Amino acid sequence: MELTFLGTGSAMPTGERFQTGLLFEGSEPLLVDCGSGALHGLARTSVGYDGVETLLLTHHHLDHVSDIPALMKARWLAGSESLQIYGPPGTEGLIEGMLDTHEYMQDRLDLQVTDLDPEDAPFEIAGFAVDAMETRHSMQCLAYRFERESGPPVVFSGDSEAFEELIEFADGAAVLVHDCSFPDDVDVSNHPTPSQLGGVLADADGEVGRVYLTHLYPHTDGRHEEMLDSIADSYDGDVRFADDGMTLDISGVEG
Repeated sequence: MELTFLGTGSAMPTGERFQTGLLFEGSEPLLVDCGSGALHGLARTSVGYDGVETLLLTHHHLDHVSDIPALMKARWLAGSESLQIYGPPGTEGLIEGMLDTHEYMQDRLDLQVTDLDPEDAPFEIAGFAVDAMETRHSMQCLAYRFERESGPPVVFSGDSEAFEELIEFADGAAVLVHDCSFPDDVDVSNHPTPSQLGGVLADADGEVGRVYLTHLYPHTDGRHEEMLDSIADSYDGDVRFADDGMTLDISGVEG
């Protein structure tokens, strides 16, 4: 399995990071979230937007969904005929609303849209067994655990405060991609600061191979070492910052 970070930024663009998008490559490519710029990030990969048949959403905030209409149009213009979209409850209504606004896109693609109830997980999506749990965010958001028949799992927190159950959900994962939006001196809810995340990683009854920090607001610019030091005050595991365009070979990361 390979994971490419298409966008590691936030709702406040910096010009350096696109908004959230992840590309998982297993037996089939799977796009997770599609914020502003993520489509450009996808176009820079060998898969491209015409090679992705499936989109999975963590939640419906703009910085995770704003490139969906552009993705649909690009696929149509490239000759693609279909797209499967999965996400938390309300995803079907979200896509219907987008098509109501962009009426000319009605029926351009064979769209299959599915609302996911985490109580029904795991799901079979694009060749992955996908487990799900609700996070602690300002709207309903799902964290996902991706597994295949061979190789270690990967977990994406979506947007969330740090809490022990989420780390335990990631137990045994080779990689945990976790929201860490702000440095410690920013008073914030619905996202964790480094000291909050470090404390939860240390206290939770779960172990992960490596943690990648993402969903980075401009407030984090120039402060990465400080943030890593803050996490290390509580947690001695392997923690790194994700960057746009970074690709990981998950088989090479021990869980």
